[in-house]
This record gives sequence, C-alpha cells and structure tokens, in this order.
Amino acid sequence: MVRRARVVTWSAGLVVVLAGAIVASAMIGSVRIGPRTVVMAVLNATSLPTSVGVGSAGLPLLGWTVPVPTLHFSTVFAYDVPAGHQQIVADIRLPRIALAATVGFALAAAGTVMQGFFRNPLADPSIIGVSTGAAAGAVLAIAFPMVVPFGSLHLSAFVGALATAFLVYAIATEGGRTPVATLLLAGIAVQAFLGAMISYMLVHSGESLREAVLWMMGHLGRSAWGDVQFALPVVILGTLVLGAYTRELNVLLLGEEDAHHLGVEVERTKFLLLAVASVVTAAGVAVAGVIGFVGLVVPHMMRLIVGPDHRILLPTSALAGASFLVITDTIARSGGPTDVPVGIVTAAIGAPFFLYLLMKREVHSL
Repeated sequence: MVRRARVVTWSAGLVVVLAGAIVASAMIGSVRIGPRTVVMAVLNATSLPTSVGVGSAGLPLLGWTVPVPTLHFSTVFAYDVPAGHQQIVADIRLPRIALAATVGFALAAAGTVMQGFFRNPLADPSIIGVSTGAAAGAVLAIAFPMVVPFGSLHLSAFVGALATAFLVYAIATEGGRTPVATLLLAGIAVQAFLGAMISYMLVHSGESLREAVLWMMGHLGRSAWGDVQFALPVVILGTLVLGAYTRELNVLLLGEEDAHHLGVEVERTKFLLLAVASVVTAAGVAVAGVIGFVGLVVPHMMRLIVGPDHRILLPTSALAGASFLVITDTIARSGGPTDVPVGIVTAAIGAPFFLYLLMKREVHSL
C-alpha cells in the first residue's frame, strides 16, 4: 500500500511537471503565444479514436501491399482560438513536443531496465547496439534508398535496431544461457563493425551526407503527427510489458543464482526484458535519431531520489525522461536562427551533470 501511494504521488507530480513543460514549450517560438491560448489550442487539438478501419502499407521494392489497422479520430473541444495561433500550436509545435515526450519516455524507460538488467548504473539503452543498428538502417535509407525494401526511413531504422539487438543476443547465447558479460562484449563488437559500415556509407552518401549526419545527432526539427503515431503505440505497449516484470527485475539485482532460487525463470525473463527494452528503444530512435544521455542520466538521477525499487523507478524515470527531452528540445529550437539537434543539447547538459554525480557520489554496481 505504501509503495502504491509512492508511485501515485511521484507519478502525479511528474505528470504535472510534464504538462507544465509542454505548455511552456508550446508558448516559445518566433511567435509568442500566451499560456491560456496555448492550453485552449492544445485542448482543441485533442481528439479521441471513434472507429477502426483497415488501411494498407506498401513495400515498394518488393511490390507488396500489407493491411494495417487505422484509427479515425474526432475532436473533443472547440474553444475560440485565433486561427493562426491554433495552426502554430497544433500543426507545428505540438507534434514536435509530443514526439519529444514520447522519445524521452521510451529512452528513460529502456535505460532503467538496461541498468537493472546489467546491474550497472552506467548502462544505457544503446549498450547492445540498438542505436547503432538504427543509425545503420537510417543512413542506408538516406544514402541508398534504392536498396531499402521498406520504403520508410523510420521503418528502416526500426528494423536495423531490432536486427542488431537480436544478432547480439544470438551471438552471446550458448546452450540456452546468455551471460551478461558476453552480451556486453558482443554488443561492443557488433557496434564497432556497424560503426565502420556507417562511416563507409557516409563517405559515399554524396548530397545526402548532411541529412544523415543530422539524423545521427538526434533531430526533431521535421516532426509530424505521423512520427508520433509510429512510435507512441509501441512505446506504451512495451512500457506496460516492462512494468509487469519490475518484480522480476528487482529480484535479478540479487544475482541470477539467487533469482533462480526465488522462482524467477532467469533466461526467459532476461530475453523478454532485453527484447522489449530493445523494441521500445528502437521505436524512439527510429523517429528521432540517436539521442544520448536521456536513458543514462535520467534513470540514475531518479534512482537517487526514489530508490532502486523498479516498481517505482520505472514509471517515474519514464515520466522524468519525457519532461527532460521536452525541455532540452525547447532549448535546442530556441537557441538562435539555426535549429540545433537536440542530441547536442542532451549531451551538453547530461555529460557535465553525470560527471558531477561521479565526483560527488560514489557510483556502485546495482
């Protein structure tokens, strides 16, 4: 009961922080809009699904068309907001803010699980090569679109990320067991190889070089509602699955042998946690590029505040990560006439903060 109260209290407080960050971010830009107008414009943009249909998605190179579910939405509110302000908030600023919140939520949730999985506060979502695999898929789609069968930059990055994660897992698994140390070393080796492939593709990318480099820095400048629709369902579903395994993650902190004696199916649980965390990370990286330090610093910071219990740590870290990326992306797009990649800002803030933690507090294995 006490734990549940703590989860509710911390989560409610972080939801308020996130809502404040969203409103403040939507106010800031070349056209300043008051908070009351922003809130009404956001409510006007709120819509709920009213029906489900069936659409289709094509795979151009293969010539295939596959059915996909589609949702039809209807608006709920109709406040009197100037048309120009409504368009700026709903069509320009809000998609970017929503995508930043989604990606921050995903990276912080996955980072929390990875730190618990590896029992190391220095772990992050990209530790087994998910981000590098996404970068390889994205650069391939940008520089050589004719060889990508998926017809989508996001889908190419998503597939590259998942393929890398499962390749690393397959390399590290022997005899039905996956030692964590072997998994880490396999991730380093695969990342090094993919890094070489990315460098080769960049050398031969021609006019696509700038777009590829911007993507690898983490950039939300071209965000659209379609990006949010691509990532959000995967992130929400994946985080719910991870949340159902927080008890097992707590037990794994004791060591695999102790966890086995306490009734945890260790290898099955490790595979599920690794797979779902990789999917969540892949969904975030596929739409936003490689954004560092969110999945490293935010879970570590929240662990110092709420403690190591993942039943509390996972939801609070995810919400804090959403707020953190909304705030840093607001700084990125408000720094001058040039839209700075948000990955630069997260690194500029996250790296010194993490160094401060290292100097002021001893960082032990979990």
